[in-house]
Amino acid sequence: MASTSSSSPQWEYDVFLSFRGKDTRNNFTSHLYSNLEQAGIEAYMDDSELERGESIEPALWKAIEDSRFSVIVFSRNYASSPWCLDELVKVVECMKEMGHTVLPVFYDVDPSEVAEQKGNYKELFIEHEQNFRNDLEKVRRWKDCLATVANLSGWDVRNR
Repeated sequence: MASTSSSSPQWEYDVFLSFRGKDTRNNFTSHLYSNLEQAGIEAYMDDSELERGESIEPALWKAIEDSRFSVIVFSRNYASSPWCLDELVKVVECMKEMGHTVLPVFYDVDPSEVAEQKGNYKELFIEHEQNFRNDLEKVRRWKDCLATVANLSGWDVRNR
């Protein structure tokens, strides 16, 4: 499905998958990835796990920029990962600057919990505000991007 028209950008991937590995890598996201690939849809699913403090690889930024769409799989612990949140900020930048289409999926988490940062997401952000007290602007960007994407039309796959 990657674009082949010379008048439109050449996309390396149709879909970039953003997800919290420990929540969904070996179940929902791996099945989604397999089904997309079987349907002929080029999907990017990062196979590595970064530890806290490690930076996102430039190749990951490029994969986001070179994808037509992003599917954000929000799960219970998605917001616990600064890496996932930085990835989300990049996705939102591409959405605003390049018309990148973003589709949220709510896996085992209420959409309002993500959009309004309540419940577990509230607790995670209390922790982020402590850990990043010298860069609260970063935390604010994460919150803004969560709200932006969580308020888009998407799929709620809880209890399915």
